[in-house]
Amino acid sequence: MNISRQTILKKIQTNPYYRFQSDIEINIAAELGIKIDANLASVDDWLRLPGISITQARSLVEITNSGIHFLCLEDLASALGVSVLKIQSWQPILYFGYYSADSFYFPAKVNPNNASLNQLITIPNLDVNIAQKIINDREKNGNYRHIADVQKRLNLTQDFAYHLMKYFQF
Repeated sequence: MNISRQTILKKIQTNPYYRFQSDIEINIAAELGIKIDANLASVDDWLRLPGISITQARSLVEITNSGIHFLCLEDLASALGVSVLKIQSWQPILYFGYYSADSFYFPAKVNPNNASLNQLITIPNLDVNIAQKIINDREKNGNYRHIADVQKRLNLTQDFAYHLMKYFQF
């Protein structure tokens, strides 16, 4: 093993947010078993890939948060508006997992600004009283801007607001 390969290995193994600089580094990461699940990836995960911008990474997360699944490299290229050839080098570390709409990893999202009482009570641990408060408050004070706005207006605990963040889409 040459010195540069050893250096790359050490960098990748010691830094979980290491940004890959080349196809060689991606292949080394794949050999180490590193995978990025395209349907669960965070902005930080996407930014590990060479050539991706913060805007593109945020866009991909927004797409998956809206409930759209990436099934293959072609879907990803389409979402980014680029040729598959441009991102082909990412293939060794990408994984295209599928999650049903009601799975723990990919919960169904509701918009608290237009969700019905029945839709809101499908959220785990959100009882009918809180659901009704959400509806009453939005009718009285207007739409919610984000989860922190919901938390403040309804006087929710930080933990419960964090829980709701996984199920709300604004």
